[in-house]
Amino acid sequence: MSVIKRLTRSSHLIDMDDIIRDGHPTLRLKAEEVTFPLSDEEIILGEKMLGFLRNSQDPVMAEKMGLRGGVGLAAPQVDVSKRIIAVLVPNPESPDGEPPKEAYSLQEVLYNPKIVSHSVQRAALKDGEGCLSVDEDKPGYVLRNSRITVEYFDKHGEKHRIKLKGYNSIVVQHEIDHINGVMFYDRINIQEPFRVEDGLILLD
Repeated sequence: MSVIKRLTRSSHLIDMDDIIRDGHPTLRLKAEEVTFPLSDEEIILGEKMLGFLRNSQDPVMAEKMGLRGGVGLAAPQVDVSKRIIAVLVPNPESPDGEPPKEAYSLQEVLYNPKIVSHSVQRAALKDGEGCLSVDEDKPGYVLRNSRITVEYFDKHGEKHRIKLKGYNSIVVQHEIDHINGVMFYDRINIQEPFRVEDGLILLD
């Protein structure tokens, strides 16, 4: 049974056992574009990837399934070398603990996503980045573009263009790196991992 057939069985929920780890050759491949109309398996895989993220952010489900929390997942991370990414970025509570009006600032499965323009200014997360495929800490600033414009297709084959900034921009760049065979720590300066270049925005 192929990997995608196993992952897309109706009874299967993606869990940590499905996520390949650093060193697996699929993580270093440039993934193949999908063609439209998508196969049922490609549509279901996208939905299951988004379902994994939703479960990983639910304290009860995450504990029950032994999941690490995630905001993004790329198909190569489940050993499917296709240009499919899922992102699910929750909005924070208000300072006085009120739930946000919209649960998510970004909730989408992107097929064949590509960055078509970006800012010169760079940004990085203050606490560095983590990855579901990397089990150990890789300290350092991961330098990315602070603003990007992304084109992608949805599961119906419709083309979209979105502008992203801040944390959402970083999440999508991290996942697009995965479909290009790039790991987040490739972007850390080995000699000076916490060097702050001119104009760098550090995000909480």
